[in-house]
Amino acid sequence: MHVLIYIPWLIKEIFVAGFQVAWAGFRPDAGYDPVVVRYPLRVRSEWQIFWFTTSITATPSTLSLGLRAPEHAGEPHILLVQAAFGADPADVVAGLADMEERMAPHVKSIDHGVPGQGSATALDPKFYEYPTHRKEKTK
Repeated sequence: MHVLIYIPWLIKEIFVAGFQVAWAGFRPDAGYDPVVVRYPLRVRSEWQIFWFTTSITATPSTLSLGLRAPEHAGEPHILLVQAAFGADPADVVAGLADMEERMAPHVKSIDHGVPGQGSATALDPKFYEYPTHRKEKTK
């Protein structure tokens, strides 16, 4: 039944993100601050991973870059995601967690210690990096 709720929600998110990207393109300071986050997946089946990564890539300003297998048994797969508006990586991760829960509600109780998956609000720097050298803004 959640599919009937998820698909319209995803379509809305695609349109909202598309308008945000278009609007940013008209501003002198577009606010692009690309970041790559390492998102610990709660979904496990190949089919769920496929749909989750496809949903991310279909949403403007985000891109699924790759999947890393767990280093040890019992650990989650790590999904690499690039976000064009990544000034706050914790917000990016929380948004991914929200999308994952909407797609697969049964994962809500799983917490890997990142924002959106439980009580964490801060994101450990090991979960993100900026692919370009960040320049300090001058006054």
